[in-house]
Amino acid sequence: MKIAVVGGGSTYTPELVDGLLRRASDLPVDALTLVDPSAERLEVVGGFVRRMCEAAGSDMVVETTADLRAGVRDAAFVVSQFRVGGQRARHGDELLGRRWGLVGQETTGIGGFAKALRTIPVALAVQAAVAELAAPGAWLVNFTNPAGLVTEALLAHGVGDPPRVVGLCNYPWRLRLDLARDLGVDPADVTLDYVGLNHLSWVRDVAVGATSHLAEALDGERRRWAAEGTDAPFSARLLGDLRLVLNPYLQYYYETSRILQRQRTTPTRAEAVMAVEDALLERYRDPGLAYSPDLLRGRGGAYYSESAAALMADLATQRPGVHVVNVRNGGAIPGLPSDVVVETSCRVGPHGLQAVPTRPLTSPIQGLVSQVKEYERYAVEAARSGDLRAARLALLVHPLGPDSVQVPAVLDDLLATNRDLLPTFR
Repeated sequence: MKIAVVGGGSTYTPELVDGLLRRASDLPVDALTLVDPSAERLEVVGGFVRRMCEAAGSDMVVETTADLRAGVRDAAFVVSQFRVGGQRARHGDELLGRRWGLVGQETTGIGGFAKALRTIPVALAVQAAVAELAAPGAWLVNFTNPAGLVTEALLAHGVGDPPRVVGLCNYPWRLRLDLARDLGVDPADVTLDYVGLNHLSWVRDVAVGATSHLAEALDGERRRWAAEGTDAPFSARLLGDLRLVLNPYLQYYYETSRILQRQRTTPTRAEAVMAVEDALLERYRDPGLAYSPDLLRGRGGAYYSESAAALMADLATQRPGVHVVNVRNGGAIPGLPSDVVVETSCRVGPHGLQAVPTRPLTSPIQGLVSQVKEYERYAVEAARSGDLRAARLALLVHPLGPDSVQVPAVLDDLLATNRDLLPTFR
């Protein structure tokens, strides 16, 4: 079995490899190919990964290449984790938000829109190469942000009918572990009524067997947020009012004024990540280092390795596991179109992944999901075609977007900021 990682020079890669090595009995990987345009990163990360494999006693062959087509050839799984323009483009997105008094975060608001415009054309090219050259029945596992929006584009416009694509986020895995710890049970015994979109999701119930433990789960969430003090994304009052377990990214929608204030007084997240990445790459260069350093936790994406490796293992063996991932709705969440991508519980079976049927969305969830999904569809069209009208409408309908008077100027600024990274709009 071969796995290819597009964006293999990322500092995330050693964590992914750690997960693959620990699941070798379920996911026997013979070859791993890291694909990245940066020769320097490939040399550093590739060398570190080879030492990890040697230290684990693994015979997995690790190769590196800048050639996408060569990299994905014959792969059973292709993991997408690339970043067009790197962290410097992310920094530009955050500054763009600050110039206009908008949220600049990389998956929501103006920052997420800019990243989607850069990313979707490249993601579609990656998926086309996978469809043409990868092993029969190969899966594209998309971790590239904005993960749900990119997966929407791939499933709506990718090659194949349907393309074998699944979007992955580490948050649901981490949440299940946190809730299981609160309840004192095995994470495998926890069932989540998890609904929404990527980074726009809620848990309506937490069950162990046939018994609901939502009240205990909310108490655990309150304690967790209280321990974070002023850095907590939500107040105890909000949790009490909604009576839902909240994805932390909802703070950009529910507490926008606090986020905007913080943007005015702190460095960008991109600056912090660049510093962490520089430190990580320096450690990866150490020829005596053969384990994934704790510093990776500051990079974000905790438990990415566990969620990705577990998902690929179940898909490879067709073991009937349940994963919270991004897939086509297929009628699982009544009231949403069947063809849109949602983030919800999905069951692995002989035919791949299928969303588990659940209850319809109701207030206060339904309106926000519908509005953001409308934005996503305009964003996909704009990214694919360079349609300026679609781009303006995407900004207009987004709940974190500018008002109609500002939309043209904000879009002009976005396009100018990303001039060399948006060939579709030339």
